[in-house]
Amino acid sequence: MNKPLSTPLLWLPLFLAASLLAGCGALRFSAGQSSGQMPMTQAIAPTDKVALLPVANFTDVPQAGLRVEALLEPALRQTGLRQLQLYPPALNPESLFDPGERKAQVEAEKWARGQGVRYVVSAAVNEWRYKVGVDGEPAVGLMVQVKDLSTDQVVYSAAGGRTGGSREALAAVGQQLAAQLVAGIRIEPVAPPTAKR
Repeated sequence: MNKPLSTPLLWLPLFLAASLLAGCGALRFSAGQSSGQMPMTQAIAPTDKVALLPVANFTDVPQAGLRVEALLEPALRQTGLRQLQLYPPALNPESLFDPGERKAQVEAEKWARGQGVRYVVSAAVNEWRYKVGVDGEPAVGLMVQVKDLSTDQVVYSAAGGRTGGSREALAAVGQQLAAQLVAGIRIEPVAPPTAKR
């Protein structure tokens, strides 16, 4: 029986793809272990608990991961996630003097399992800056993936990059990209209440 790929190995192709795409504003999506541009085939039920894990920061900008988390949380809630939980602040690697991205991801996933969480959303930021030059355009590169803890399988992943205009704020460009990347996450619709007779 083959073991599922570890989370750090799954990040590698996404990291490379987002690095190449960050300057052109394109998006690439994949679902589970399959290749190609497929939507998420497994819908999250409204009753399923979902946890947002610490965002890995692969930039040289301090606390870029925390900034992305602040954008991802409302974007995820707008998709319809009603049971979204946030990890304890003590597990964030950017609050430590010696960042440990992989260790923090493992610890946060252990916490999520202990909370009875079904799905975890992990993310990484590989670009968060204003480009050097006359115009100084904002540029953001992100990766997002959803993992089903009951099967240890990644059921959704997306990576992309976006560059804004010279008058746009970096946070605004990041907000737009975060919303685009999580838009493919499927949530089962809430059943309407049955009328009493």
